[in-house]
Amino acid sequence: MIVTSAATLIDNLTEARSRTLQLLADLTDEQLMGPRLPIVNPLLWEIGHLAWFHEKWILRHLWKEDPIRKDADLLYDSANVTHDTRWDLPLPGRPETLSYMAEVSEGIGQKLQLREPSEQEAYFYLLALLHEDMHDEAFTYTRQTLGYPSPRLHEGNDSGIKTAPGKGGPLNGDVEISGGTFKLGAESSTFFVFDNEKWAHAVEVGPFRIARAPVTNTEFLAFVEDRGYEREQWWTSEGWEWRQQTGAEHPVYWRRVSPSGWTRRNFEEVVPLEDHLPVIHVNWHEADAYCSWAGRRLPTEAEWEMAASAEFQSGRLTGDQKRLFPWGDELPTAARANLNWKAMGCVEVGALPEGDSAIGCRQMIGNVWEWTASDFLPYPGFAVDPYKEYSEPWFGTHKVLRGGCWTTRSRLIRNTWRNYYPPNRRDVWAGFRTCAL
Repeated sequence: MIVTSAATLIDNLTEARSRTLQLLADLTDEQLMGPRLPIVNPLLWEIGHLAWFHEKWILRHLWKEDPIRKDADLLYDSANVTHDTRWDLPLPGRPETLSYMAEVSEGIGQKLQLREPSEQEAYFYLLALLHEDMHDEAFTYTRQTLGYPSPRLHEGNDSGIKTAPGKGGPLNGDVEISGGTFKLGAESSTFFVFDNEKWAHAVEVGPFRIARAPVTNTEFLAFVEDRGYEREQWWTSEGWEWRQQTGAEHPVYWRRVSPSGWTRRNFEEVVPLEDHLPVIHVNWHEADAYCSWAGRRLPTEAEWEMAASAEFQSGRLTGDQKRLFPWGDELPTAARANLNWKAMGCVEVGALPEGDSAIGCRQMIGNVWEWTASDFLPYPGFAVDPYKEYSEPWFGTHKVLRGGCWTTRSRLIRNTWRNYYPPNRRDVWAGFRTCAL
């Protein structure tokens, strides 16, 4: 789905770098370092890491060039520079870091002008591009975590990219799926996928009923107000231990302002809690506890992917054909999915009916990442890709999320994409939908 001509790669790499710089341009030098927290990186380090990653895999790996900075590996190699030391490194300042980024980008552009990349070479250009897209999403949730202002983004000559918030209200009810033999994962004909999606393999899925939409703020609020965080019966032992350690009583950015009134922090602003937006910034433990309280459960990733991608007739599979996106194989549009920062936040769960899957599930791509019940594990026959640190170190300790969110790039996401976080992460753009027991 991604064109890999030299000209298109230059355009995409240039656009991604422009978005990175927009996400950080308004921040002070102090904000670029930020506080030492276990869930974020110093942004000054992270943009240097992006430049290093491009240089490592394109200029140094493909073109065998010497490093631009002799200290780059010591500063920016995330596999070897432990997280808690990144604030203590002798990092170059903003001007020098931006100069390093520009020199790497210029070098890559010059190489792409020399010849069209082979399929093997195109893989590494795409690896660097999509890696930057993922970090841009992380830059956005870092701004939320630290209470920085909402990003000031623009496209071309526009002063901003924000579109009107999507209305649509709630979307209640389940769809019923009879189950069957389903091919989970990406097909080998797909040009670029990360190693954890490889390859499609047959799994047996029993009959299930899955919600048409993610859980909303209103629905989750009922759990909070029923003292759900205080009642051990709804939590796993690990979840209850997390809850006791943190003292959590509600989603991390929510605040009660009156007996019946709630707000949430959206970047640096405090806004009234919106009834029909999907609940966001909840971790796996919170999602699972809600499900227990509601008499529901989280979907497995096989159930989620079946509901998103399979073709159905009267709730039954009609073969092993799969859609690349819930609505079909056509690329995402603003009418189908809330991606690319277009709405600068979530839209209501009833919005965007043009993006429905064949079985009638809405917003399975975009708006909010969705926790699943599944542990992040390798598929059968897993083989590590050149970027060996991407998946393998996290197997068995993380949970799978599916679907993307409002900051996810449309060129990055598809039905088979597997995201993964530890079950205690609540800073990321994650919510969930449920299944009937």
